[in-house]
Amino acid sequence: MLVNDRVKPYLFKARYGIEKESKRVDLSGDLAKTDHPKSISERDDHPYIQRDFSELQMEIITPVTETLEELFHYLAAIHDVAYRSMGKNEMLWPLSMPPGLPENEENIVIAKLKSVEDVQYREYLSHSYGRRIQMLCGVHFNFEFGDEFIQALFNAQSDMKEYRDFKTEIYLKATRNYLHYRWLFTYFYGASPSSEKNFFKEESLHGAVRSIRGSKYGYTNSDDVQVSYSSIQNYLSDLSSMVQKGLLSKEKEFYSPVRLRGGKHVSELADHGIKYIELRNIDLNPFEPYGISYEQAEFLHLFLLYLLWKDEGENCDEWVKMGSSYNDVVALEHPLEHTKFEKDAENIIDEMEQLVKILDLPISETLFVHLREMLMDPSKTLAGRLYKESEKSSQVQVATSIAKENYQKSWDKPYQLAGFTDMELSTQILMFDAIQKGIQVEVLDRHDQFLKLKLNDHVEYVKNGNMTSKDNYVSTLIMENKTVTKKILHQHGFRVPKGEEFQTIEHALRSYHLFSSKPIVVKPKTTNYGLGISIFKEGATYEDYHHAITLAFKEDNSILIEEFIKGTEYRFFVLHDQVLAVLLRVPANVIGDGKHTIEELVIHKNRDSLRGSDHRTPLERIQLGELENLMLKGQGYQFDSIPKKDEIIYLRENSNISTGGDSIDVTDQIPDDYKEIAVDAVGALGAEICGIDLIIEDTNVPATNKNAYGIIEANFNPSMYMHIYPYQGESRRLTMHIIHYLFPELLQTQST
Repeated sequence: MLVNDRVKPYLFKARYGIEKESKRVDLSGDLAKTDHPKSISERDDHPYIQRDFSELQMEIITPVTETLEELFHYLAAIHDVAYRSMGKNEMLWPLSMPPGLPENEENIVIAKLKSVEDVQYREYLSHSYGRRIQMLCGVHFNFEFGDEFIQALFNAQSDMKEYRDFKTEIYLKATRNYLHYRWLFTYFYGASPSSEKNFFKEESLHGAVRSIRGSKYGYTNSDDVQVSYSSIQNYLSDLSSMVQKGLLSKEKEFYSPVRLRGGKHVSELADHGIKYIELRNIDLNPFEPYGISYEQAEFLHLFLLYLLWKDEGENCDEWVKMGSSYNDVVALEHPLEHTKFEKDAENIIDEMEQLVKILDLPISETLFVHLREMLMDPSKTLAGRLYKESEKSSQVQVATSIAKENYQKSWDKPYQLAGFTDMELSTQILMFDAIQKGIQVEVLDRHDQFLKLKLNDHVEYVKNGNMTSKDNYVSTLIMENKTVTKKILHQHGFRVPKGEEFQTIEHALRSYHLFSSKPIVVKPKTTNYGLGISIFKEGATYEDYHHAITLAFKEDNSILIEEFIKGTEYRFFVLHDQVLAVLLRVPANVIGDGKHTIEELVIHKNRDSLRGSDHRTPLERIQLGELENLMLKGQGYQFDSIPKKDEIIYLRENSNISTGGDSIDVTDQIPDDYKEIAVDAVGALGAEICGIDLIIEDTNVPATNKNAYGIIEANFNPSMYMHIYPYQGESRRLTMHIIHYLFPELLQTQST
């Protein structure tokens, strides 16, 4: 059925999810002594970051995705949020085995959850299994075959009439075979070779193995707990029987390497059948920053397809039991030892590779190369690599070193969100804050920066970080049109620069005599980011005037020529009748050292890690283009000029951060009367979220004085990152204000 032409297009259609547990440790590698981070919403049902058994066990949960690429983007992003929410004194332990545990296991703190029932369940587990074993961590890989795939298989057969029953049988076969052959995964990817102090009450294990966690010494039920996978009815009946006999407190205490899933509760399997399966026998991969590699996930998908294709034993319950005994053998082999089932493993790999060729599956070229390398040389398996590294020092030292590398990587660029660094920076920061506060984030369009945010049943759509349903379409169009903005503000009594609008270069050139001796600004009518703007404080020659007009028309089919208002430009960020931040933006500049040319000084300044391009960093790189050349010419310089020591050379008149300017927070230094002007002006435009630019000559002069200020622009989608990560001054977390504005219930929850 798998080779059926109507089935083959859907073979790699699937849905994925990952739940990954890690222990919080301090920078020395010892268990942390702190509570779950307060900056993370402490909801027990946080969609991304929860606590497992212990207060120190952080569980990272991805949303369900339809591609492995998207799965790992979210896994990376949630790890970034987890790291930077813990603070700079903690990191995540990269091993399934815990570091040294307290001698008295009662000192292992149970998760301080709000749900009394969940706390009581953990206390029950503590009494039944002990707290030490609960400190094991791993990865749960949730896998759902694509519905189109199962539907195509269903249509290719005639034995079963009910789709739900057919789908359940598909998952049962894959599960039984996985339980039989899971030793293969343990061989390649088992990664818990040894324990640290106080994990075992008594020394029960001598020497290194492949996977303590995956062996009988891991987290397992008693031998009396036996559940059949022969049918969904038998599975549910046996689970119920185990609970009735007191061998399990509830169905979720059944710790099989594969868990059948039909919904939130086991009982839903009877009504809805199996929706997906949860693979639970995966050790943390210490050599991957997120505990599992893309290659492992790709292997699991291919392995499950192979297990559908592979015949199973006649007695399915014995088939599953055999798999448990095989797995225990492999798990307890020495990490550098060739496995007892090496020949079987070779055959399976050959069969999997043959299946890939038959089905023409899009598998990475290196997957089978790596599998064969690990089979030929056990030191290349995860357990083998960890064991070899630990021989040089110790497992604790290796793990601590790896944890510090992961920690440093997450903190290296704290303004970015791993997995989504191609997106606009304000959007990345907004996503970070939403994830931290437990708001579900769906990227509807990566290129267009379009997000869907969901908290319970409350949904908000956000574009470019702060374009929301709170602003009406007309107010956005008003601010996009500088002529209309000026007219409305002027009609409401605000001072705006005088000027004229032109639709052709010829018309603008004929009007040169009107502006030749006046300080002027030439700019496009509707564009943002300071593009195409030229400023002449002492008037302009005809040649420079012509050049400036040409540059402006490159950005728009209409331009404005306005009076230049003397003073300092400030960006006011207004949200819902309140100024949340004020920024002084210093135009792109370099400071001379008497040795290097302006071009060399620019290159050196652009090496700052805060500077980048396309709004992916807090500061933009300084450009050396036509406008910069024009600006230098007006000062008597060229790119190869060498300025004097400590001389400040400006390469732009406009102070936009997007054209290489420096950002300085001055929120607390700006008088309230100017903040009121900004709020009232935004109100006149009918906007809720706005970045409004004021020119102020002297902030000590009251705003009511004639010509004390001028409003030069209103921005309907103002950048937030420059306020959050200013070049100088206090950070203003505007993205969090946006989230609280969209979801006021968050503040109500925090206050209670």
